[in-house]
Amino acid sequence: MKPLASTEIQTILSDLADGARRLVQLSIGERRQLLHKCIERIGRSSTERWLEAAWQAKQIPPGDGARAEDITTGPFPTIRYIRLMDKTLDDIERHGTPQLPGTPCKSNGRVHVPVFPTPHLFDRLLFGPIKAHVRMPRGVERDGLFGTTIRRVTETAGDAPSVALVLGAGNVSSIPITDAFTKIFQENQAVVLKMNPVNAYVGPVFEEIFQPLTAAGFLRVVYGDAELGANLIAAPEVGRVHITGSDRTHDAIVWGATEDERMERKQDNSPLLHKPITSELGNVSPWIIVPGSYSNRQLRFQAENIAASITNNASFNCIATKMLITQKDWPQRELFVGMIDEILAKIPRRYAYYPGSADRFVRFAEKQPDDSERLPWTLRRDVKIESEPRLFEEESFVCVCGETTIASDSADEFLSNAIDFVNQKMWGTLSAALTVPDSLRKSSSLDQAIDRLNYGVVGVNQWPGVVFALMSTPWGAFPGSTLQDIQSGIGTVHNTYLLDSPEKTVISSPLTIFPKPVWFSTHKRPVPVAHHLLRLYLNPGVLRLPPILLNAAVG
Repeated sequence: MKPLASTEIQTILSDLADGARRLVQLSIGERRQLLHKCIERIGRSSTERWLEAAWQAKQIPPGDGARAEDITTGPFPTIRYIRLMDKTLDDIERHGTPQLPGTPCKSNGRVHVPVFPTPHLFDRLLFGPIKAHVRMPRGVERDGLFGTTIRRVTETAGDAPSVALVLGAGNVSSIPITDAFTKIFQENQAVVLKMNPVNAYVGPVFEEIFQPLTAAGFLRVVYGDAELGANLIAAPEVGRVHITGSDRTHDAIVWGATEDERMERKQDNSPLLHKPITSELGNVSPWIIVPGSYSNRQLRFQAENIAASITNNASFNCIATKMLITQKDWPQRELFVGMIDEILAKIPRRYAYYPGSADRFVRFAEKQPDDSERLPWTLRRDVKIESEPRLFEEESFVCVCGETTIASDSADEFLSNAIDFVNQKMWGTLSAALTVPDSLRKSSSLDQAIDRLNYGVVGVNQWPGVVFALMSTPWGAFPGSTLQDIQSGIGTVHNTYLLDSPEKTVISSPLTIFPKPVWFSTHKRPVPVAHHLLRLYLNPGVLRLPPILLNAAVG
C-alpha cells in the first residue's frame, strides 16, 4: 500500500479509460460472468482475512459480540449485492425487466414498489416480517419504473465511456466496494477506488477477490492521502466523482479549501469542480416516538432497537440515531427513555477508532470522557435547539445522542409537528425513523406522514440502517439537494432492481419481532448467527438454515 508515483497513476487511469470503452460494449452474459468470477473468489479464507483486519483495527477481541457487526456490514452485504445483481441481469435477459418481489400499488398519488423481502436468498425466512418498499416521485407510473436504467445493460455502447473516482468511506468496509459495483454494473463506469486511510487495510482483500474486475480494466484500488485524491479528481481521464463521507469534505472538493473561498464561490455560483459528483454525506438522524399506549414488551424492544442504532460500529455510522423526538407530556416518556439509558449502560464501550473522536465527544457531550479511547454511550435528555443547536445542525459522528420534546395535544398533532421540526430544523436528508403504536401503523395519516418526510430512507419501528445492508433497496439522500446546499448528498447506490430516480425507501416491521435481530447489541449469540448467515450466502442451501435459526432463537 505504498504511495503511487505520478507515472503509476497515469498508467492506472489510462488502463481504466481503455476498460471503460470495453465496459459499455459488454453484453449481459459477460457482465454475469464477471459477477460469477467474483463470487467464486470470495471464500472462507478471504472473508476471514477481511474480518480479522477489521477486528484488529477496531480492537474487538475474540468472543465479543460486536464482531458480528463487521460480518453483517462487510462481506455479507457485498455478497448480497453480487447475487441480487446477477439475478436482475438474468431477469432482464429472460423477461426484459427485473422481476419485482411483489406488485406495485398506488397510494396518495405515488407508486409504491416492493423491494424486500426478495424471493431469493431465503429472505422471508431469515428476516421475518420486515418489509421494504420504494416510493417513486409523483408522475411516475407503474409502466415507467425503470426509465433508462435497463438500457445501460441491454444496449451496448449506449453510454459514453467514463472513468469514475470513488472516494471510499472509512467506517464500514462494504461501502467502498458496493459503491464501486453500483458504478460499474449499473452506470457503466470504470472505477478507480481510493481507499480511505482509516480502513485501507481491507483494500488488499478487495484487490484479491475482485481481481477479475481489475483484469478486465474496470476497477483499480489505490491508497493515499488527500493529495492523491485531489490529483485523481483533477485528472482528465476521470469524468465523474462519487464520495461517501462528510459534507465538509464534499464542499472542499466542489467549492474550495477554506470557508471564505467556499462562501465566495457559492455566492458567485463558481464551483471548482466541473465534473458530475454524486455523494452520500451523513445525517443528524432523528427517531420520532409517536405517543400511544405501548406494552412494556413493545417499549423494551423499541428501546433495544434504538440502542442498537446508537452503538452499532461504535456509533461511527452516518445513520446512527442522533436525536430522539418525544412528546413532552407522553405518560410513558420517562419509562421509555429510562429503558434506553439502562440498556446503553449495559452495553460494553467500544474502542473509538475513528480519528478525532475524543474531541468531538467533548464538543457534543459537553463533558470530558473518563477514557478517551473508550468513550461512554451518552444520551442527553431534554435538550433544546435554542440552547444547543449543534446537536441538531451538525453530525457528531460520535457516541452522543440527544432527546428533545415537542408539545402537542394528540398523537396526530405530535406527528405533524415532529415532521415539520425534523424537515425544517435538523440537518440532513438521509434517514429518519418512527416508532408508532399499533393503532396508527396501518392508518392513512401515517402513510401521509411518511410522504411528508424529506428523507431518502424512512424506518417504521425499524432502524433505517438495515436498508443499507439489504442491497435490493436504494440507499441515498432525499432528492432535491444542490451543490450549494448539499445536505446528505445527491444520487443513490445499491438499488439492484434498477428503479429509476427513486424518492425514498421505507422499511417497516411490527413493534416486536422474533427472533431478535442479529444487529441488536443485546443479542446473546450474534457472532454464530452472522457467521452462519455468511456461509449461507457463500454457498446457498437449505441445509445451512438450521444453525442460523437455532442460534437466532437463542439470541
